Amino acid sequence: MKLSDRLGAIRARETRLAEADELTAAPVQDSVPEALPGAMTRPASSTLASPEPDSPTLPTSAPADPATDALAGLKQRAGQALFERLGGRISDSSIGEGELRVLAREELSSVIDAEQVPLSPQERRRLIREVADEVLGYGPLQRLLDDPAVTEIMVNRHDRIYIERQGRLQSTDYRFSSEEHLRKVIERIVTRVGRRIDESSPLVDARLADGSRVNAIIPPLAVDGPALTIRKFSKVPLTVQNLIEFGSLTPEMAELLSACVRARLNVIVSGGTGTGKTTLLNVLSSFIPEEDRIVTIEDAVELQLQQRHVVRLESRPPNIEGKGAIAIRELVRNSLRMRPDRIVVGEVRGGESLDMLQAMNTGHDGSLSTVHANSPRDAVARLETLVLMAGMDLPLRAIREQLSSAVDVIVQLTRLRDGTRRVTHVTEVQGMEGDVVTLQDAFVFDYSAGVDQHGRFLGRPVATGVRPRFIDRFADLGITVSPAVFAGTAPAGRW
Repeated sequence: MKLSDRLGAIRARETRLAEADELTAAPVQDSVPEALPGAMTRPASSTLASPEPDSPTLPTSAPADPATDALAGLKQRAGQALFERLGGRISDSSIGEGELRVLAREELSSVIDAEQVPLSPQERRRLIREVADEVLGYGPLQRLLDDPAVTEIMVNRHDRIYIERQGRLQSTDYRFSSEEHLRKVIERIVTRVGRRIDESSPLVDARLADGSRVNAIIPPLAVDGPALTIRKFSKVPLTVQNLIEFGSLTPEMAELLSACVRARLNVIVSGGTGTGKTTLLNVLSSFIPEEDRIVTIEDAVELQLQQRHVVRLESRPPNIEGKGAIAIRELVRNSLRMRPDRIVVGEVRGGESLDMLQAMNTGHDGSLSTVHANSPRDAVARLETLVLMAGMDLPLRAIREQLSSAVDVIVQLTRLRDGTRRVTHVTEVQGMEGDVVTLQDAFVFDYSAGVDQHGRFLGRPVATGVRPRFIDRFADLGITVSPAVFAGTAPAGRW
């Protein structure tokens, strides 16, 4: 036997015990400090942080030239062999995650031994972790998912992966080995939540076990190969105090919005893509009293309500025969038979908006929802359009009257040029004047302060000085709001 082979065998025996710890331990994260969402720093570099100094030379993703790195070839062969040995057990729901990793450790040990390649203990542990990520996790995405500073992952194709960190987009050196590799990861994600993706159904919305939102699309709709987008959410739900610290809203806004929710006003959160609508909806829902019965309705479950009396409903796509679909609209109708005190619709994007407005007008006050729009006025126009999609052939004035009587408050979120997410409007829906829905801003964002040396906006939301009409409703319910709120001088620290 060659000296190198004997050395490899000795090293393998010495590190057998370390393998169990490595596979069952939590994934090793890059040494990147956790950044607060919305916080602003100098723009990061276009790549991820480099591996820790004591890490072995095994790459965390496919290198630019795999032929120059023998360990990359070993990783690929070991992963393929492990995948073949485990077979259908990988997707067997009866096998727990821990049991599956122990099984993978045993199989992977024999695979590495069969290769007879001398590896240092560090290289061996790194290889085991990465092959486990490839076969049991989400491949090169696993390290990004484990990084708390990454808020969004965008796979444009198998060799182009981008992330969002601190509100800014960055390219990474991570990549999948092939389109087939990416396709396997996508299938692993969607099958775990009972969804499917194939040529007959080439796009899907799903979620990860931690609640992260996933959208996947494959050919023939995706021309350059499968594409994947993952919107990550904080494992610990953000609080109103967090949003105040991030500068997303002010203590004055927080006091007013808390009073609006407790007074059972119907609130619409409006904003563009990635502005933090779901996060703000979670925060607003935290003001709902513990004794209220809440029914949440979503396309893919994302809300993290902390109350105990909550029923969560999720829509269902059609099966392989094109049947069995349950739309958001059907769930909204069904929720009315479930004796809800509050209805929370994750997002209205179709005819369900009519059913939601009717629910708000028929005794289900205090409901919350989100809509895609760039301003409070646009949100009203957007809701009008969505109601028309219900196919009821209603006159526009009737729709506007329904909307003006159902919605009380519109909260507008905007992602500014510096990457931060701010509440830029808190707007009261006052009613109708002629054929126009009248709006009145209680808070607007003041841009006049300009930006600092790092490009961060120095402005903040300020009160317009106009007291909303719903203040009278607060008085009837015994809810007090400091008069200083509408002067912009409410004391901080209450939250």
